[in-house]
Amino acid sequence: MSGGETDWKRAKTGFAALLGPPLGWFLLFFAVPMAVVWAYSFGTNVGISDIEISGTFANYARALEPLYLGIMGKSLAFAALATLICLIVGFPVALAISFAPPNLKTWLLIGVMLPFWTNLLIRTYALIALLRDEGLINSGLELAFGWAGFERLSLMNNNFAVMVGLVYVHLPFTVLPLYAALDRLDRSLLEASFDLGAGHLRTIWNIVLPLAGPGIISAVLLTFIPVLGSYLQPDLLGGPDSQMIANVIERQFKRANDWPFGAALAFMLMYLTLFGIALQSLLKRRERPE
Repeated sequence: MSGGETDWKRAKTGFAALLGPPLGWFLLFFAVPMAVVWAYSFGTNVGISDIEISGTFANYARALEPLYLGIMGKSLAFAALATLICLIVGFPVALAISFAPPNLKTWLLIGVMLPFWTNLLIRTYALIALLRDEGLINSGLELAFGWAGFERLSLMNNNFAVMVGLVYVHLPFTVLPLYAALDRLDRSLLEASFDLGAGHLRTIWNIVLPLAGPGIISAVLLTFIPVLGSYLQPDLLGGPDSQMIANVIERQFKRANDWPFGAALAFMLMYLTLFGIALQSLLKRRERPE
C-alpha cells in the first residue's frame, strides 16, 4: 500500500471524526424532529394528545381552502413588499459601506450587525414604544405641531406597523450579502465606465447591478424566506387583518390543538422555501459560462 493511499485513509478518518459530532447534532435535533412533524402532517387527531399517522392528505387539502390560501397570499405579498423595501434601502447602504475607508467600514458593519446583539422581542417592544398612540413619534409631532390642531396618527395595530417591523428586523439580512457582493467588485471596471463618460447612475445600472446579481439574489432569498415565516411582528404590531400564515400555524399548535393541520401548514412554507432555493440554484447555473 502506497504512502499516498495511507495518508488519504488517515485524512478520511480525521474528516469523519470532525464531521461526526455536528452531523449527529443535525440528525438528532433537526432532521429527526422535522421528520416527526412531517409525519404529523399526514395524521389525524384521535384524542386530546394522540395523533394517528394515517397517511391522509386531508390536512393539505384543507390548507388549500380559500381562507388559508388567502392568508398565504397575503403573507407572500407582505414578504415581497418587505423584501423590496429592504432592497431599496439596503442597496445604497451596502454600496456606501463597500466604498468607505477601511477603518470606517468596520464601524459601519458593526452598526449593521448591532441589532443582532439585542433580543428580537426587546427590539419589537422598542418599536411599540415608538409607534403607539402615546409613543415617541406621536408625542414629538404633537409637541411640534400641537398649535395647528395636530391629531395623533394611528401607527399601531395595522399593516403599516407590521411592514415597519418586518423591514426593521430583516434589513441586516439584505445589507450583509449585498455588501459581500459589492465589496468584491473589480473597481477598474467602474473607473473605465467613468472614463468613458458614464455618470454614477448609469455606472450603477449597467455595471454594478449586473455584477452584483448573485448577491442580490442571495439577499432576496435571505430576506424573503424569514419574512414569510415571521410571527412576532404581525402578532405584536398588527391588527386582526394583519395576521400572516405563521400566526395561523401558531394557533393550530397552541390553541386549537390541531397539530396535524399545523404541521401541514408549516410544511407548505417549507415547500415554498425549497422551491425558492431550487430556483436560485437554477438561476446560478444559467449564469455560469459554458
